Amino acid sequence: MSHVEKEKKKLLNRLRRMRGQIEAIERAVEEDSECARVLQQATACRGALDGFIAEVIEDHIREHLVDPASPADSPQRAAAEELVEIVHAYLT
Repeated sequence: MSHVEKEKKKLLNRLRRMRGQIEAIERAVEEDSECARVLQQATACRGALDGFIAEVIEDHIREHLVDPASPADSPQRAAAEELVEIVHAYLT
């Protein structure tokens, strides 16, 4: 995932927050917390994972699917940006 190097810190921070969310779910289950609380935490974690996936896909599209020599207003770049918007619409 070398294309992620410039976004590495941001992605690692997202993963660390997700780890904290998973640990909170684990504690809630261990403490026999209300189902609604466990579900709320699990849903938040799923949203965080979806956001992480969307960021990695976006980086991949911009780094590997778009010719860096293509002009900013090229059809290829427009299609890539449309794809990024679709990914974000479905995952975030």
